Amino acid sequence: VLAVPVLFKQALKDTEMEEGKSVSLHCELTKADAAVVWKKGEATLQASAKYEMKQKGTVAELVIHNAEPEDA
Repeated sequence: VLAVPVLFKQALKDTEMEEGKSVSLHCELTKADAAVVWKKGEATLQASAKYEMKQKGTVAELVIHNAEPEDA
């Protein structure tokens, strides 16, 4: 059985945010419910009050709450 790699159908786009607000980042994958890991540089982000990860089908979403300039 040949495994088909998971690719991005729609990659992340630059998003402007307002400090103190929430911002949502989306990407779309070629395979539903594929494992997604969100990173900032080399650091893997973990779900917390600041970072909320959601995934429905082929769409993965990262919500950053109380956005700060350091979240760029």
